[in-house]
Amino acid sequence: MKKENWIVKNLLLGAVAVTAILLLATITLKVITRHNQELEVPEFSGMTMEQASEVAKQSHLRLEVTDSVFLPRMGRGEIFRQNPQSGSMVKKNRRILLTINSLQPKKVNMPSITGYSLRQAKAELSARQLNVGRLFYVEDMATNNVLAQLYKGSEIASGTLIETESEIDLRLGMSPDNMYTSIPLVTGFSLVTAKDILTDNSLNLGKLTYDNTVKTYSDSLSSFVIKQNPLPSEASAYPLGTKVELVLSTDRSKLERAN
Repeated sequence: MKKENWIVKNLLLGAVAVTAILLLATITLKVITRHNQELEVPEFSGMTMEQASEVAKQSHLRLEVTDSVFLPRMGRGEIFRQNPQSGSMVKKNRRILLTINSLQPKKVNMPSITGYSLRQAKAELSARQLNVGRLFYVEDMATNNVLAQLYKGSEIASGTLIETESEIDLRLGMSPDNMYTSIPLVTGFSLVTAKDILTDNSLNLGKLTYDNTVKTYSDSLSSFVIKQNPLPSEASAYPLGTKVELVLSTDRSKLERAN
């Protein structure tokens, strides 16, 4: 009987020892591989590098700037895009690759577009990496003839150095027999394309509204128009320069419901 107790006792001790070894090995493996210790990537878009570095330090992540762009509507030096995206699950000390908005924008010489047609002026500005801004119409002999080129409310002389992607407002002629235009369909298009279509139809971009799916500047660039006001109309019943208000989203189903 005593011999049997000794055998049972040793078997129990052996089982405890094996269990302890397995438990220690599991703990060691978790420490080495950080098993099940993934971290959620924060949203860095819109932050300065100083702000992002502080958040990355708290989140045990590393940052690396790999590219830059120039976006005039975004703060200089702010983070435009990140990879992996926010909400992704990654291991501790993972590198987050960043694209930032350039601190030093490129500059170009302002062309002379006075006397051009609106279409010609738009093409010339685009070739210089400049954009058509507001359209102001005044009575004149010829419709859509450029009478003056303006930047931030003042006339700008040709040859003046100006940042790329700047918006150039145009004062345009409007003859008494050609004062109205129709409203094109712009739903489903990106903001850039929609504005391009409106300009081609002698219209201005009005109030912009982004829905709750657009949370970052990067989101705004990938959004598209889901509603417009006035609605599309083939009748030439709207004065040249009329403003068209747009609502934008990144949710394709909202466009389908709107239609």
